Amino acid sequence: MHQFVTKLARAFAILGGFALSTLVVMTCLSIIGRSLNSILHSDFLQSVAPEISNALLATGVGPINGDFELVEAGMAFTVFAFLPLCQINGAHASVDILTARLPQRINRFLRMLIEIVFAAVLILIAVKLLGGLESKRSSGQTTLLLQFPVWWGYAISLPGAIAAAIVAIHIALSRFIEFTTGKTLIPSELEADH
Repeated sequence: MHQFVTKLARAFAILGGFALSTLVVMTCLSIIGRSLNSILHSDFLQSVAPEISNALLATGVGPINGDFELVEAGMAFTVFAFLPLCQINGAHASVDILTARLPQRINRFLRMLIEIVFAAVLILIAVKLLGGLESKRSSGQTTLLLQFPVWWGYAISLPGAIAAAIVAIHIALSRFIEFTTGKTLIPSELEADH
């Protein structure tokens, strides 16, 4: 089961990385287009080479229309796509100054308790995201420039949220079994050292 959940988390992280890379390239192109548009509209270029400047402007040189809307929806997907991998690796920030000197049994209990809380929170986030999706879908709300439905952003984020909840439930159950049996199910080297 742990291998399946790990593969699921990695698959979402790869999708998230692809989406993030696409958003970075799109943002760079939009910034370059916006800068070129400003340069081509400048008084200097309009007075020195108005024909060339206007010809380039006629090709549509400028920012990508709706780039902010695309980044907003894409970043929501990216955040939820990376959550499962963060959860499976235990890569959330932790401060263990107080717990470093506690007995192993107490640390296992605290780890179990934290993972149960994480699972509950991630389940709640997935449920609320689904509720938000349904609400935005029924309202018919669209984005300002591209006019795509707002619920699309929720819809692309929901699979990542569900995957994060599944991973969190798996980790919480594993930590519960570790606490009750004293056996290690998830190697400690998977966890991040902070």
